[in-house]
Amino acid sequence: MKDWIIKSDEIPGPYGKYPGARSVEELISNGIIVLDKWQGPTSHDVTATIKKILNLNKTGHAGTLDPMVSGVLLVTLDNACKVIPALQKLDKEYIGIMHMHKEVDYEKIKAVISKFLGNIEQLPPVRSAVARKIRRRTIHSIDILDIKNKDILLNIKCEAGTYIRKLIDDIGKQIGGAHMSELRRIKAGRFDEKMAVRAQDLLDAYIFWKENGDETIKDFILPVEASIEHLKKIIVKDSAVYAVSSGSPLYTGGISKIQKYIKIGEMVALLTLKGELIALANATMTTDEMMKTKGLAAKTDRVIMQAGIYPKMR
Repeated sequence: MKDWIIKSDEIPGPYGKYPGARSVEELISNGIIVLDKWQGPTSHDVTATIKKILNLNKTGHAGTLDPMVSGVLLVTLDNACKVIPALQKLDKEYIGIMHMHKEVDYEKIKAVISKFLGNIEQLPPVRSAVARKIRRRTIHSIDILDIKNKDILLNIKCEAGTYIRKLIDDIGKQIGGAHMSELRRIKAGRFDEKMAVRAQDLLDAYIFWKENGDETIKDFILPVEASIEHLKKIIVKDSAVYAVSSGSPLYTGGISKIQKYIKIGEMVALLTLKGELIALANATMTTDEMMKTKGLAAKTDRVIMQAGIYPKMR
Protein backbone atom coordinates (compact mmCIF):
# COMPACT_ATOMS: atom_id res chain seq x y z
CA MET A 1 0.00 0.00 0.00
CA LYS A 2 3.01 2.31 -0.29
CA ASP A 3 1.48 3.97 -3.37
CA TRP A 4 -1.75 4.74 -1.52
CA ILE A 5 -2.90 7.48 0.80
CA ILE A 6 -5.61 6.68 3.34
CA LYS A 7 -8.23 9.40 3.58
CA SER A 8 -10.77 7.54 5.71
CA ASP A 9 -10.02 4.17 7.29
CA GLU A 10 -12.94 1.95 6.27
CA ILE A 11 -13.56 -1.79 6.27
CA PRO A 12 -15.72 -3.61 3.69
CA GLY A 13 -19.36 -4.08 4.60
CA PRO A 14 -21.69 -6.99 3.76
CA TYR A 15 -22.50 -5.81 0.23
CA GLY A 16 -20.93 -6.79 -3.06
CA LYS A 17 -18.48 -9.58 -3.75
CA TYR A 18 -14.70 -9.90 -4.10
CA PRO A 19 -13.83 -10.32 -7.81
CA GLY A 20 -12.17 -13.69 -7.16
CA ALA A 21 -15.39 -15.05 -5.66
CA ARG A 22 -17.55 -14.49 -8.74
CA SER A 23 -19.48 -17.32 -10.35
CA VAL A 24 -18.90 -18.54 -13.90
CA GLU A 25 -22.08 -16.75 -15.00
CA GLU A 26 -20.82 -13.48 -13.52
CA LEU A 27 -17.43 -13.81 -15.20
CA ILE A 28 -18.96 -14.60 -18.58
CA SER A 29 -21.22 -11.55 -18.43
CA ASN A 30 -18.56 -9.17 -17.12
CA GLY A 31 -15.06 -10.42 -17.93
CA ILE A 32 -12.26 -10.27 -20.46
CA ILE A 33 -10.41 -12.94 -22.41
CA VAL A 34 -6.81 -12.81 -23.55
CA LEU A 35 -7.44 -14.58 -26.82
CA ASP A 36 -4.84 -16.18 -29.07
CA LYS A 37 -6.16 -14.93 -32.40
CA TRP A 38 -5.49 -17.19 -35.34
CA GLN A 39 -4.58 -16.14 -38.88
CA GLY A 40 -7.39 -15.64 -41.39
CA PRO A 41 -10.39 -13.90 -39.83
CA THR A 42 -10.70 -10.24 -38.94
CA SER A 43 -10.71 -9.17 -35.29
CA HIS A 44 -14.44 -8.50 -35.66
CA ASP A 45 -15.03 -12.05 -36.94
CA VAL A 46 -13.03 -13.48 -34.04
CA THR A 47 -15.03 -11.59 -31.41
CA ALA A 48 -18.23 -12.75 -33.14
CA THR A 49 -17.00 -16.33 -32.74
CA ILE A 50 -16.45 -15.80 -28.99
CA LYS A 51 -19.90 -14.23 -28.74
CA LYS A 52 -21.41 -17.36 -30.29
CA ILE A 53 -19.36 -19.77 -28.17
CA LEU A 54 -20.39 -18.11 -24.89
CA ASN A 55 -23.95 -17.30 -26.02
CA LEU A 56 -23.56 -13.59 -25.27
CA ASN A 57 -25.41 -10.48 -26.38
CA LYS A 58 -22.25 -8.50 -26.99
CA THR A 59 -18.48 -8.86 -27.34
CA GLY A 60 -15.80 -6.34 -28.25
CA HIS A 61 -12.05 -6.09 -28.66
CA ALA A 62 -9.23 -3.65 -27.99
CA GLY A 63 -6.29 -3.35 -30.38
CA THR A 64 -7.32 -4.59 -33.83
CA LEU A 65 -5.19 -7.23 -35.53
CA ASP A 66 -5.10 -7.61 -39.33
CA PRO A 67 -6.58 -10.89 -40.68
CA MET A 68 -3.17 -12.51 -41.31
CA VAL A 69 -1.72 -11.42 -37.96
CA SER A 70 -1.99 -13.78 -34.98
CA GLY A 71 -1.51 -13.42 -31.26
CA VAL A 72 -2.83 -11.52 -28.27
CA LEU A 73 -6.27 -9.96 -28.77
CA LEU A 74 -8.14 -8.61 -25.75
CA VAL A 75 -11.80 -9.58 -26.00
CA THR A 76 -14.39 -7.98 -23.73
CA LEU A 77 -17.54 -9.85 -22.74
CA ASP A 78 -20.99 -8.28 -22.51
CA ASN A 79 -20.96 -5.59 -19.78
CA ALA A 80 -17.14 -5.48 -19.82
CA CYS A 81 -17.27 -3.90 -23.28
CA LYS A 82 -17.61 -0.63 -21.38
CA VAL A 83 -13.94 -0.80 -20.34
CA ILE A 84 -12.55 -0.81 -23.89
CA PRO A 85 -11.34 2.83 -23.54
CA ALA A 86 -9.10 1.70 -20.68
CA LEU A 87 -7.49 -0.96 -22.89
CA GLN A 88 -7.01 0.94 -26.12
CA LYS A 89 -3.77 2.74 -25.24
CA LEU A 90 -1.77 -0.24 -23.98
CA ASP A 91 1.73 -0.59 -25.43
CA LYS A 92 2.20 -3.56 -27.76
CA GLU A 93 4.98 -6.07 -28.49
CA TYR A 94 5.38 -8.06 -31.69
CA ILE A 95 7.54 -10.75 -33.25
CA GLY A 96 7.66 -10.46 -37.02
CA ILE A 97 9.60 -11.30 -40.15
CA MET A 98 10.83 -8.54 -42.44
CA HIS A 99 11.62 -9.95 -45.88
CA MET A 100 14.20 -7.85 -47.72
CA HIS A 101 13.99 -7.53 -51.48
CA LYS A 102 17.77 -7.79 -51.81
CA GLU A 103 20.80 -8.73 -49.73
CA VAL A 104 21.81 -5.91 -47.36
CA ASP A 105 24.84 -5.52 -45.11
CA TYR A 106 24.03 -6.25 -41.45
CA GLU A 107 25.57 -3.02 -40.18
CA LYS A 108 23.50 -1.00 -42.63
CA ILE A 109 20.34 -2.76 -41.49
CA LYS A 110 21.11 -1.91 -37.86
CA ALA A 111 21.89 1.70 -38.75
CA VAL A 112 18.62 2.15 -40.65
CA ILE A 113 16.53 0.47 -37.94
CA SER A 114 18.05 2.79 -35.34
CA LYS A 115 16.54 5.76 -37.21
CA PHE A 116 13.05 4.44 -36.44
CA LEU A 117 13.45 4.36 -32.66
CA GLY A 118 11.69 6.95 -30.53
CA ASN A 119 9.06 9.25 -32.00
CA ILE A 120 8.08 8.58 -35.62
CA GLU A 121 5.37 9.75 -38.02
CA GLN A 122 3.12 7.35 -39.91
CA LEU A 123 0.47 7.73 -42.59
CA PRO A 124 -2.09 4.92 -42.04
CA PRO A 125 -2.50 2.44 -44.92
CA VAL A 126 -5.27 3.03 -47.46
CA ARG A 127 -7.30 0.11 -46.09
CA SER A 128 -7.04 1.16 -42.45
CA ALA A 129 -10.13 1.93 -40.38
CA VAL A 130 -8.94 5.42 -39.40
CA ALA A 131 -8.61 8.72 -41.24
CA ARG A 132 -5.52 8.92 -43.45
CA LYS A 133 -3.61 11.67 -41.73
CA ILE A 134 -0.16 11.75 -40.18
CA ARG A 135 -0.04 10.06 -36.78
CA ARG A 136 2.82 10.31 -34.31
CA ARG A 137 3.78 7.15 -32.50
CA THR A 138 6.63 6.00 -30.25
CA ILE A 139 8.80 2.97 -31.07
CA HIS A 140 10.37 1.79 -27.82
CA SER A 141 12.70 -0.80 -29.32
CA ILE A 142 13.41 -2.87 -32.44
CA ASP A 143 15.70 -5.85 -31.83
CA ILE A 144 17.11 -8.14 -34.51
CA LEU A 145 16.67 -11.70 -33.23
CA ASP A 146 17.89 -13.62 -36.28
CA ILE A 147 18.78 -13.24 -39.95
CA LYS A 148 18.41 -15.99 -42.52
CA ASN A 149 19.08 -15.10 -46.12
CA LYS A 150 16.73 -12.15 -46.80
CA ASP A 151 14.50 -12.76 -43.79
CA ILE A 152 15.03 -10.78 -40.57
CA LEU A 153 13.28 -11.83 -37.38
CA LEU A 154 12.41 -8.71 -35.37
CA ASN A 155 11.11 -8.02 -31.89
CA ILE A 156 9.25 -4.69 -31.83
CA LYS A 157 7.93 -2.84 -28.78
CA CYS A 158 5.78 0.17 -29.55
CA GLU A 159 2.98 2.51 -28.64
CA ALA A 160 -0.63 1.50 -29.29
CA GLY A 161 -1.84 2.36 -32.77
CA THR A 162 1.48 1.73 -34.52
CA TYR A 163 1.13 0.11 -37.94
CA ILE A 164 3.86 -2.53 -38.01
CA ARG A 165 3.36 -3.34 -41.69
CA LYS A 166 3.84 0.35 -42.50
CA LEU A 167 6.85 0.57 -40.17
CA ILE A 168 8.57 -2.32 -41.96
CA ASP A 169 7.67 -0.85 -45.35
CA ASP A 170 9.22 2.47 -44.34
CA ILE A 171 12.39 0.73 -43.13
CA GLY A 172 12.47 -1.16 -46.41
CA LYS A 173 12.47 2.05 -48.43
CA GLN A 174 15.88 2.84 -46.96
CA ILE A 175 17.46 -0.58 -47.59
CA GLY A 176 16.30 -1.28 -51.13
CA GLY A 177 12.82 -2.61 -50.34
CA ALA A 178 11.25 -4.91 -47.73
CA HIS A 179 7.84 -6.08 -46.59
CA MET A 180 6.32 -7.84 -43.61
CA SER A 181 5.89 -11.54 -44.36
CA GLU A 182 4.67 -12.68 -40.93
CA LEU A 183 3.61 -11.04 -37.67
CA ARG A 184 2.46 -12.11 -34.23
CA ARG A 185 1.50 -9.90 -31.30
CA ILE A 186 3.01 -11.38 -28.17
CA LYS A 187 1.99 -8.75 -25.63
CA ALA A 188 -0.57 -5.98 -25.03
CA GLY A 189 0.17 -4.06 -21.85
CA ARG A 190 0.73 -6.70 -19.18
CA PHE A 191 -1.22 -9.36 -21.11
CA ASP A 192 1.19 -11.71 -22.89
CA GLU A 193 0.86 -14.79 -25.06
CA LYS A 194 1.44 -17.09 -22.07
CA MET A 195 -1.97 -15.93 -20.82
CA ALA A 196 -3.64 -16.34 -24.21
CA VAL A 197 -6.51 -18.79 -24.68
CA ARG A 198 -7.35 -20.70 -27.88
CA ALA A 199 -10.96 -20.46 -29.04
CA GLN A 200 -11.27 -24.26 -29.23
CA ASP A 201 -10.13 -24.64 -25.61
CA LEU A 202 -12.64 -22.01 -24.55
CA LEU A 203 -15.41 -23.85 -26.39
CA ASP A 204 -14.47 -27.15 -24.75
CA ALA A 205 -14.40 -25.54 -21.29
CA TYR A 206 -17.80 -23.92 -21.87
CA ILE A 207 -19.33 -27.26 -22.92
CA PHE A 208 -17.81 -29.04 -19.88
CA TRP A 209 -19.27 -26.36 -17.59
CA LYS A 210 -22.71 -26.54 -19.17
CA GLU A 211 -22.86 -30.32 -19.22
CA ASN A 212 -20.94 -31.31 -16.09
CA GLY A 213 -20.61 -28.19 -13.96
CA ASP A 214 -16.84 -28.24 -14.48
CA GLU A 215 -15.56 -24.71 -13.69
CA THR A 216 -12.24 -24.94 -15.53
CA ILE A 217 -13.56 -22.13 -17.72
CA LYS A 218 -12.76 -19.77 -14.84
CA ASP A 219 -9.10 -20.19 -15.78
CA PHE A 220 -9.83 -18.70 -19.21
CA ILE A 221 -11.80 -15.58 -18.23
CA LEU A 222 -10.40 -12.69 -16.21
CA PRO A 223 -12.64 -10.47 -14.08
CA VAL A 224 -13.30 -7.03 -15.54
CA GLU A 225 -10.96 -5.55 -12.92
CA ALA A 226 -7.98 -7.03 -14.81
CA SER A 227 -8.56 -4.35 -17.45
CA ILE A 228 -7.75 -1.43 -15.15
CA GLU A 229 -4.64 -2.59 -13.29
CA HIS A 230 -2.56 -0.02 -15.20
CA LEU A 231 -4.85 2.87 -14.23
CA LYS A 232 -4.56 4.89 -11.04
CA LYS A 233 -7.35 4.10 -8.61
CA ILE A 234 -9.63 5.62 -6.01
CA ILE A 235 -11.26 3.42 -3.36
CA VAL A 236 -14.82 4.51 -2.62
CA LYS A 237 -16.63 4.19 0.71
CA ASP A 238 -19.54 1.75 0.75
CA SER A 239 -21.83 4.67 1.52
CA ALA A 240 -20.94 6.35 -1.81
CA VAL A 241 -21.10 3.29 -4.09
CA TYR A 242 -24.85 3.55 -4.73
CA ALA A 243 -24.57 7.11 -6.03
CA VAL A 244 -21.53 6.44 -8.23
CA SER A 245 -23.00 3.22 -9.65
CA SER A 246 -26.11 5.26 -10.53
CA GLY A 247 -23.96 7.63 -12.60
CA SER A 248 -23.29 10.39 -10.09
CA PRO A 249 -19.81 11.93 -9.82
CA LEU A 250 -17.52 11.12 -6.91
CA TYR A 251 -17.06 13.76 -4.23
CA THR A 252 -14.14 13.86 -1.81
CA GLY A 253 -16.39 12.89 1.09
CA GLY A 254 -16.95 9.48 -0.53
CA ILE A 255 -13.26 8.59 -0.78
CA SER A 256 -11.59 6.00 1.45
CA LYS A 257 -8.18 5.64 -0.21
CA ILE A 258 -6.42 7.38 -3.11
CA GLN A 259 -3.49 6.31 -5.23
CA LYS A 260 -0.64 8.83 -5.37
CA TYR A 261 0.16 11.13 -8.30
CA ILE A 262 -3.30 11.38 -9.88
CA LYS A 263 -3.47 14.32 -12.31
CA ILE A 264 -6.43 16.44 -13.34
CA GLY A 265 -8.08 15.00 -16.46
CA GLU A 266 -6.51 11.57 -16.00
CA MET A 267 -8.66 8.47 -16.48
CA VAL A 268 -8.99 6.69 -13.14
CA ALA A 269 -10.74 3.57 -11.88
CA LEU A 270 -13.23 3.84 -9.04
CA LEU A 271 -13.29 0.70 -6.90
CA THR A 272 -15.19 -0.55 -3.86
CA LEU A 273 -13.44 -1.55 -0.66
CA LYS A 274 -13.64 -5.14 -1.95
CA GLY A 275 -11.85 -4.22 -5.18
CA GLU A 276 -14.93 -4.25 -7.45
CA LEU A 277 -14.80 -1.89 -10.40
CA ILE A 278 -17.60 0.64 -10.07
CA ALA A 279 -16.76 2.98 -12.94
CA LEU A 280 -14.17 4.64 -15.12
CA ALA A 281 -13.92 8.35 -14.34
CA ASN A 282 -11.95 11.48 -15.17
CA ALA A 283 -10.15 13.10 -12.25
CA THR A 284 -11.11 16.71 -11.56
CA MET A 285 -8.56 17.07 -8.75
CA THR A 286 -5.03 15.88 -8.08
CA THR A 287 -4.38 13.39 -5.30
CA ASP A 288 -3.19 16.19 -3.00
CA GLU A 289 -6.32 18.25 -3.69
CA MET A 290 -8.56 15.27 -2.96
CA MET A 291 -6.86 14.93 0.40
CA LYS A 292 -6.92 18.61 1.37
CA THR A 293 -10.08 20.11 -0.13
CA LYS A 294 -13.76 19.36 -0.42
CA GLY A 295 -15.67 19.07 -3.69
CA LEU A 296 -15.92 17.13 -6.92
CA ALA A 297 -13.05 14.61 -7.15
CA ALA A 298 -13.90 12.73 -10.36
CA LYS A 299 -16.57 12.81 -13.05
CA THR A 300 -18.02 9.41 -13.83
CA ASP A 301 -17.48 8.45 -17.46
CA ARG A 302 -18.57 4.81 -17.80
CA VAL A 303 -20.42 2.95 -15.06
CA ILE A 304 -19.48 -0.73 -14.90
CA MET A 305 -21.20 -1.90 -11.72
CA GLN A 306 -24.91 -2.59 -11.83
CA ALA A 307 -26.84 -0.08 -9.74
CA GLY A 308 -28.42 -1.49 -6.61
CA ILE A 309 -25.75 -4.02 -5.63
CA TYR A 310 -24.88 -1.57 -2.88
CA PRO A 311 -27.94 0.05 -1.25
CA LYS A 312 -28.50 3.74 -0.74
CA MET A 313 -27.12 4.70 2.66
CA ARG A 314 -27.61 7.75 4.81
